[in-house]
Parts: sequence; structure tokens; C-alpha cells
Amino acid sequence: MSIVTTQRSEGLSRRGLLTAAGVAAVGLGALPGQGLAEEVAAYDAIVIGGGFAGATAAKELRARGRRPLILEARDRVGGRTWTDTFLGKKVERGGTWVHWSQPHVWAEMMRYGLPIVEDPGPDRVILSTDGGPRSFPPAEAFGRIGELLGRVFEGAPALFDRPFDPLFRDADVRAIDGLSLRGRLDQLRLPPQDEGWINGFTASYAGGTNARGAYTQMAKWWALAGGTNSAWGNATGRYRVEPGTGALLQAILADSGAQVRLRTPVASVADNGKQVVVTTRSGERFTAPIAVVAVPVNVWKKIAFTPALPAAHAAATQEGIGVPNGTKIWLHIRGDIGRVYAQPAEGNPIGSLIPFAQLDDGQLFVAFSFHDTFDGTDLRQVQDAVRALEPKADVVAIKAQNWAKDEFSLGAAAYLQPGQLTRLHEALQRPSGRVAFATADIARGWNGYIDGAIESGVRAARSLG
Repeated sequence: MSIVTTQRSEGLSRRGLLTAAGVAAVGLGALPGQGLAEEVAAYDAIVIGGGFAGATAAKELRARGRRPLILEARDRVGGRTWTDTFLGKKVERGGTWVHWSQPHVWAEMMRYGLPIVEDPGPDRVILSTDGGPRSFPPAEAFGRIGELLGRVFEGAPALFDRPFDPLFRDADVRAIDGLSLRGRLDQLRLPPQDEGWINGFTASYAGGTNARGAYTQMAKWWALAGGTNSAWGNATGRYRVEPGTGALLQAILADSGAQVRLRTPVASVADNGKQVVVTTRSGERFTAPIAVVAVPVNVWKKIAFTPALPAAHAAATQEGIGVPNGTKIWLHIRGDIGRVYAQPAEGNPIGSLIPFAQLDDGQLFVAFSFHDTFDGTDLRQVQDAVRALEPKADVVAIKAQNWAKDEFSLGAAAYLQPGQLTRLHEALQRPSGRVAFATADIARGWNGYIDGAIESGVRAARSLG
């Protein structure tokens, strides 16, 4: 693998991992020269997007005898994953947790011998009550939340008994796919405190509001994880790639043998029946017999396709699959607050606050916000929101990533809306002529997770032969 930028390396922004120093730090090798025109004819597959889906598609294409070229719009690889540093600690600004119940990412972890690290649990939990936020012992809080989740997703393991084939029980799934998480909670008629304890949990996955999220989406994840609250917690928020997700991505890219061009956003993709012509915003043209579009579904509408996108793909990108509001915030907090975990009710500016690491002068936390008017990149707003949950907290610094405002994401991780699974899923798996689509958004299993990106990348590459 080699990396090519379309501008000199000193022009990269602070965000870029692939500066002369940054490339060495993540082990991607030195930046070669600027030109690529003389090499274009050597490629017989183009991959648009350098995240996990694109990198995996390129590796699979290489294994099938093709020479892939990756066109990446950003000045870094990784897509919606991004290993960075904050206060001297390695942090993930996007996708983070992995688990052995996620077979595709786990297989890659084992292939490259990458270790995991386990995040320690909290010593108290802040939840919503009629009298405002209140602390509870973890056993009491998580025990009750587990009971409630068991009620919400009762029957999900049977409905999705083959969760990597989500429409296996097609008729049964279609019968409830129009149900939102809000609709499911309404069916249960929970007491006010139980409602407040559970609706923030589900809303934080659905994009801030339970009305937006399909019940079937989280029910499938619940089945994939193992059908219990402890299994869910282990699968989705306990284990990280010890050297960072960037190390895993780099290993996959290295095996792909792909040429990677950074700062090369794509404007159009044209399939003339014999070859695919990819034109960048700067007017460069690349051709290959096949192409994989490995960018988020929400971004498809920003690329001009000829022929036009199939009906399902056009509907998916207009409706959106990546949640429309999503900011991940790393926080330096001082104050005697302990390893506190907060999960407030739906509608709170902070969807969840999670302890991460002890610092010399405080603690490092990570928070998620899906609120449509809250600016998670503003220190004062973050301070006010955190203090509303824990008055002793003193937020002194933050590092935040608003994925909805990132033009190459236009949203955070995937969460399907009511009806999208049965209306769009199968069609989104299929290529359109010589163009296939790969993204965690449309994976059969762990869509929205690194595992789903890898699964989708393999499928897309194989679908093109």
C-alpha cells in the first residue's frame, strides 16, 4: 500500500493523520510523489472511500487478483473511525468497541494478532427521576435496566434467530417493521421512572428520538449480542482494540496492496456498460472495469451517478440511514465525582456520559450527544449539560467530533427507520451494473459497527466477481 496526496503534505489540516509525522505514527509509510496519471491504467478496480468498508473491499479485490485504487476524500483514512490523541491518551473519535460476537472484525483482530483492552465499569450511575438526576449503585441501576430491556426486546432472539439473515422470518419481521421504538415503549405502558430509565438508552442509539428509530433495528442487535443486557454491554461497550482502530485499518490496507489517494473527493460515477468512469471534484478522471462505492449512505446523494441510483438506493440516501445528529465528545473533568456513568432520559443534550481513564488532574470521560440544537463542540454548552447531571463536575477541556456536520459522513452511525429494513435492505445488498456499494450502514448483521463495515466490504467485492 502507498499513500498519495493531491496537495503537499504541509498543507494538511490539524485533523489529518497523514502528515509526514502522522503517517509515521500510524505506520502507513512515507508519502510518495504527487502525480498518478501515468499509473491509472494499471488499476482494474476503484474503491471510493478509505474506511473499513473500503479497505476491506480493496483487500478482497486484491485476493481475487485485482489491483485496487482507493480514492479517499479526507486527508486521512478511516472514515467514521478515527484514532486520535487527547491529553496524552489514545482516543477514538468514531467507532470504538469490538467483541467476539462480531465475527468479521474479530476474525481480522485474530488475523493480525491485535490485543484488546477492557474498559473498567463505573462506581455509580446517574439516572433520571421525578426529582431530577440521581445516583444509584451500578448493580441496582443496570439490574433494573436489564429487566426493562428484556421486556422491550422480549421475543427478539426468536424473531431474529438467524440475525445475519435479518429477513429469514420475512413475514414476522414485516409485520412489525413499521413499529418505532417509541411505539414499542408505548405498548409497555411503563411507570414514569422506568420509562425515564429506558427511553434515554434506546433514543441514544436511534438518533436522539425514539420516534425515529425502528424497533426491528435494535431487536436485531439485541439478538446478535446474545439476548441479555450483560451480553449487550459486553458486545457494544466493553472491549477496545488496544493499539487503536487505526492499527487494524492499517493492517487491512497493507494487505490490500492498494494505492490510496487522499484529498480526492468524488463528484460523479458513470457506468457505461464496459467500464466505470470516476470523476473527482477537481476534474480528474479514473477508469476501471468495476468500482465499489464505500461511503456512507447519507453521502450517496452528493455523488452524481450515471445511470441514476436504483430506486432503493435513491430512497435510502434521501431518507438517510446514518443518524442525523451525532457528536462524540471527549472531556477532561475535574471534581470529586468518581467513575460516574450517566444515562439521562430522552431529550437530554447529553445522551450518555462514560468514564474512561484517570488523569493526573482529573478524569477523562467520553460522551455522546444526539440533540438537534445542542452544540457538543462548545465547551460552555458541554459544561452546562454535564453539570445539570453532576453539579460537582468541572469540564475544563473537550475534543469533539460532530459527524453530522462532516461533509463526508452527513450523519453518525447507522440506525434504520421504521420500514426501511423490509423495504430497502435486500435491494441495497445488490450491485448496480459494474458498481457495488459497501458501508456499515447496509450490513446484514452488525450494521453501524466496524464489524458491519468489514462484512459489507467483503460482500461488495465478491458481488462484482
